[in-house]
Amino acid sequence: MRVLSILHSHGTHNAALSSYRLKLLVFIHLIVIGWLYVAVMMAVAEATATTGTVLGAIFTFLLYGLAPVALVVYLMGTPGRRRAIKQREADAQEAARRAAAEAAAKVPEDSGLPDQRGEAPADAVAPVRKET
Repeated sequence: MRVLSILHSHGTHNAALSSYRLKLLVFIHLIVIGWLYVAVMMAVAEATATTGTVLGAIFTFLLYGLAPVALVVYLMGTPGRRRAIKQREADAQEAARRAAAEAAAKVPEDSGLPDQRGEAPADAVAPVRKET
């Protein structure tokens, strides 16, 4: 269900594109699971070998399994994180525009505040100058 919500959040309404992304995501998960399985088997072989140690097995799993998978998953997730950041920024800008428009609509005409066109209010005080 999470996969479908991720695909839907990117705004893809094309069914073929959504199906392709879903298949790609499942394929990537299978590769990650397979790689971690191989790394676990290497660690088990290291731990059960006559000259192997449990500490060596832990390092084998971390350096051959977990570290490369974490790096690859992080790098492959970068475009999605960038899209999410841009979407949040666009949503924030749209919310700020709406709030400014609502605030401008609530300001009465005789409030003495400048209007949204950048003009000064009608009763502005003239600047004080030196008399010569």
